Amino acid sequence: MTSTLQPATATEAVKRPGRWLALSVLVLAVLLVAVDATVLGLATPYISEDLEPTGTQLLWIGDVYSFVIAGLLVSMGSLGDRIGRKRILLLGATAFGAISILNAYATTPELLILARALLGVAGATLMPATLALIRNIFHDPRERSLAVGIWGAAASAGTAIGPIVGGFLLEHFWWGSVFLINLPVMAVLVVVGIRFLPESRNPNPGPWDMAGVALSLVGVIGVVYAVKETAAHGITWEPVAAGVLGAAALYAFVRRQLTLPAPLLDMRLFRNHGFSGAVLADLLTILGLSGLVFFLSQYLQLVQGRGPLEAGLAELPAAVGAVAAGLVAGTVARRYSVRAVVSGGLAAIGVALAALTLLDQSTGYPLLGAALLVVGVGAGFSFTVTADVILSSVPKDQAGSASAVSETAYELGAALGIAVLGSIVTRVYREFTSPAGTPEGAHESLGGAVEAASGMPANSAQDLLASAREAFVDGLTIAAGAGAAVLLATAVAAWFMLKGQRLDGRP
Repeated sequence: MTSTLQPATATEAVKRPGRWLALSVLVLAVLLVAVDATVLGLATPYISEDLEPTGTQLLWIGDVYSFVIAGLLVSMGSLGDRIGRKRILLLGATAFGAISILNAYATTPELLILARALLGVAGATLMPATLALIRNIFHDPRERSLAVGIWGAAASAGTAIGPIVGGFLLEHFWWGSVFLINLPVMAVLVVVGIRFLPESRNPNPGPWDMAGVALSLVGVIGVVYAVKETAAHGITWEPVAAGVLGAAALYAFVRRQLTLPAPLLDMRLFRNHGFSGAVLADLLTILGLSGLVFFLSQYLQLVQGRGPLEAGLAELPAAVGAVAAGLVAGTVARRYSVRAVVSGGLAAIGVALAALTLLDQSTGYPLLGAALLVVGVGAGFSFTVTADVILSSVPKDQAGSASAVSETAYELGAALGIAVLGSIVTRVYREFTSPAGTPEGAHESLGGAVEAASGMPANSAQDLLASAREAFVDGLTIAAGAGAAVLLATAVAAWFMLKGQRLDGRP
């Protein structure tokens, strides 16, 4: 169980000078992670052309970051409780910037996958620390709701800034430049954070559970790998073995945490129905969205022929909607109810994803832009309120554990979403009929097909691209339909699990 060094009274904490400047540092940390996640989608066609990864390697490039970060979030949240959340945040930001350089200059798919995995290790130090610090800086429920809204809006703003800045860089520089934009953000974060962030830690944390760290990492990666490989290639002995190993490791992790006096994760947090409902809603929502989001930039560029900057601007409505909704989500939830806002937001996303099943190669922007705006508004409402519920459902001395669980659900959902829905897209895509003489790489990814077409006769190239694009869009619409089903089912579940929940944590 975690604890923190706290001021003498809640009133002093609420009125502490510099708390909003401290929040600005946490916002920068969120931007650092969000920008990195979104620029990768835009850079994928260029990575495909330059490094020539297989379809499976391309998925690993996309999701290994989330695999590792999901496996380490609980462990890093616990480490922050021990060595200090401010310290681990600043160390993690520094490492994040340094490893971004390795990503930028990767010369093979294998090296890029490794670099993305290392970036996940650094990223795992950032997110639990930001939410835990918000919980300990803002004790007043209304101020905390606004702070969480700003925190969530920053994540959404990162999804807007990433594609736009990344699109500009991709039109003028090589794909590795999209990772280097992390460096100035990291520098500002560290300099300002040293000055304004308060430190908080557990004064009596007990030993760090290294066995628990290993079990959680093996468990998460094993299970997600099994899901990913089964979705892509069907049931074989390797993913089954990985899944069994992962499930056994997670079972052992839970049993171990229940017996330790100072666990990495206090499993008793899940006895709170509001906490459990909010965590489940986050996981399933991101699962339903992630596969679609990962391939949307490829659709805009490789199917509709937009440049990277134009593709980034095309995705802007989602971020604008999320920022706007996130800033007012706490107020709306207090006026109506938590479950109405969360369920309504999730249902809106589900309807928008259902509309995207109508996409074809020539779909006009009004449908796509409107759907993305609705997705952003729904996500802004639901994610902001669930984050607030998670923080307010537990005492402030358990903020570290609660934050780690919240972020683990988010990242695990992202990993599973890319693994499952991304594998659906890839599997459908690989089945297209290609002209004679088509290189094998054309069936690995749409970027590979575009590259292969550049070296083929004009008529064959045109036939190849037409078939490949049609297959890609078919896979994308199936993934959108699956995502819609997940989101609508999650909206119903949230309505029941969040019944009576309030943002001050009382039922």
